[in-house]
Amino acid sequence: MLIAAGVVLLLLIAAAVLVLSRGLAALSAASAQTDRLVLAEGLLAGAPMQPMLVRPDHRMEMPPRVADLFGLVQPPTAFDGLSAAGGGLDPRDAEHLLADVIAVQRSGKPFVRQVRPRGAARTLTLRGARAPAVAGSADVVIWVHDASEAQAEAERLAVEQTQVREAFNALTGLIEAAPLPMWYRGPDLRVSMVNTAYVQAVEGADAADVVARGVELIEGSGQGGPLAGATAARETGRPEVRVLPATIGGARRSMQLYDVPLPGGGVAGFAIDVEELEEARAREQRFANAQRAMLDRLSAGVAQFGSDRALLFCNQPFRRMFAMRGEWLADRPEFDRVLERMREANRLPEVRDFPGWKAERRDWFTRTDAATEETWHLPGGVHIRVLAQLLPDGGLLLIFEDRTEEVQLASARDTLLRVRTATFDNLFEALGVFAADGRLQLWNHRFRALWDFEEDFLNSHPRVDAVADKIAPKLRTPNRATLVSELVRSATADRQQRNGRVALADGRHFAFAAVPLPDGNALFTMLDISDSRRAEQALRDRAAALEAANQVKTAFVANMSYELRTPLTSISGFAEMLQAGYAGALPDQAEQYVTAILDSVSRLGMLIDEVLDLTQGERDMPLRREVMELADVARTAAAGMEGAAADRGIDFAVTIDASAGQLSADPRRIREAVEHLLRHAINAAAPGGRVLLHVDGDDEHARIIVSDDGEGIDEQAARHAFDRFAQPTTTRGVRALDLGLPLAKQFVEAHGGSISLVSEVGMGTLVKAELPR
Repeated sequence: MLIAAGVVLLLLIAAAVLVLSRGLAALSAASAQTDRLVLAEGLLAGAPMQPMLVRPDHRMEMPPRVADLFGLVQPPTAFDGLSAAGGGLDPRDAEHLLADVIAVQRSGKPFVRQVRPRGAARTLTLRGARAPAVAGSADVVIWVHDASEAQAEAERLAVEQTQVREAFNALTGLIEAAPLPMWYRGPDLRVSMVNTAYVQAVEGADAADVVARGVELIEGSGQGGPLAGATAARETGRPEVRVLPATIGGARRSMQLYDVPLPGGGVAGFAIDVEELEEARAREQRFANAQRAMLDRLSAGVAQFGSDRALLFCNQPFRRMFAMRGEWLADRPEFDRVLERMREANRLPEVRDFPGWKAERRDWFTRTDAATEETWHLPGGVHIRVLAQLLPDGGLLLIFEDRTEEVQLASARDTLLRVRTATFDNLFEALGVFAADGRLQLWNHRFRALWDFEEDFLNSHPRVDAVADKIAPKLRTPNRATLVSELVRSATADRQQRNGRVALADGRHFAFAAVPLPDGNALFTMLDISDSRRAEQALRDRAAALEAANQVKTAFVANMSYELRTPLTSISGFAEMLQAGYAGALPDQAEQYVTAILDSVSRLGMLIDEVLDLTQGERDMPLRREVMELADVARTAAAGMEGAAADRGIDFAVTIDASAGQLSADPRRIREAVEHLLRHAINAAAPGGRVLLHVDGDDEHARIIVSDDGEGIDEQAARHAFDRFAQPTTTRGVRALDLGLPLAKQFVEAHGGSISLVSEVGMGTLVKAELPR
């Protein structure tokens, strides 16, 4: 029994152990299940989508979180609770959702709907489907997801997509409308997209045709080909720029190519026609070269510095002025080094603080004003004008003008002005200078003292009208003062010089003149001519007296000549009667005496006629003008003198040209003038000598020339050869009063002609008379 009891006890213990073991296992499984349930509930609570269950009878099981998403205070238990007052869905949205639920219950087809709770800004996405089998086949589970952020992101992306599409379309239109060729190369560097300008440049049919044929804008291959830039841009990751020639529209153009690498491995490119730019650069270079050549010819020194303050250019005068060697300038020295070199050559002003002075000049590169000007006073009295001009590119242009000579000339000019002022004030004449506007600018002491002007009046630079009003009371005739204004205006405006005389009220006389000056002003001068006026009047009175005496003398000579003719006629008559034998036959000696008496009577009669002619003068001489042949008159006069020439053994030659022509003159007076000239020549010629009469002329004048080879006369006698009643001349030891030349001159000038005499001692004499036609 004990054994049986023990076995039973053992069995009971074993059963208990087994039950305990199973219980512990079940407890462990329940705990694990509880943990999984807690984890599931936690995951479900944190899930972005929350479920709610709709029963076949439209009852609902909704977690509080879902009720909060719908804007409800308490989770509803029936479907109608979704559209409760103060929250939930709009009744229409609730109806549509209920219809979706019924459709799922009937057909099992899931649905998706977006709703917006009343009074909320959120958007809810509802996804409905049949619930799992464990929940019942007619139940519908609706997963609720707050899609507000996703919806906003979707709307934002839609807006961005619209903007990107619009920008892409605009960029595409811009590229297509661009006037310069543009293209895109794919990763294989083949052209895959071109614009219209590219198609026109390569003369293609359209973009597709150009891309299909792979037409390149630039010909060639290798380093100078179209792919070189694209390859370099893709390898370096930086844009490549090149200038290559291209044939566009049948013309060779210079194109600037840009290859830009893109992130996708492709390369975009565009080309700019820089042919005009290259030509402009060439023109600019030619202009710069011409400008530099011109600057080399200037007398002023010119130096140009770049924006880096390095010397870019300097002309030859600059090099000579500052003793700059070409090899040193070839290294493009900086501005500071150039100044230091100038200082070494003693071509800078002497300053105490040279670094500070140099820093001030360095500021020329950064000054806001366009130009700076200053003067450098160098050792040795050299003056240099320096002009610093800031250039648009940040550089600096310096111009150095040597004004030493100008300063010296200015100093000399100041000295001359002081000398002129001193001379001006000490002149005996009264001087005043009037400007072009008629104002008095300068005057001397004599001018002020003459008119007794006040200093304040003169210092106000009065106009000429005011000056004329001031001097009017001091003139003998006050209205003559307006003449001063007229003269000054004539000299300034008309640039004409005028003069005259004026009498002052105190009896003095002044000669005045207005002279135009080169600077547009007028010089008004007045000279006291009172003494010369009195002397002139005395001379005039004396001349009148002499003229009256001359007239009395002329009248006396004329009367005496007429009185002499009466006894001379009687002597001539009785001598002719004796020669004719009225008193009987005369012996040979008496015949000779009578012949001598008749010759003397003839000569005396001729002298009386000549004296009478001289007393008449060329103005009072009566002329009987007629058209005459000068050749005939000259031959008649020569024929009358042939006997006198033959008596003395003179070789008498006559040459008359056909150009002698005709004259409108008095034939008798012209014949007498020729006879007087021939008689003078025959008397002056030595026995056996030669006398020449030559007559010719031109369209306006006739010319009579008489010459002899006699002893001639000196210069003093030649000057008085045509004077009336001159000192008698001596010819071959015989003293005689020769009236032939004065009479010939009087006859010629009475016809408006002229007569001249040329003589040299020992060579003879030549007389030339010219008569107008």
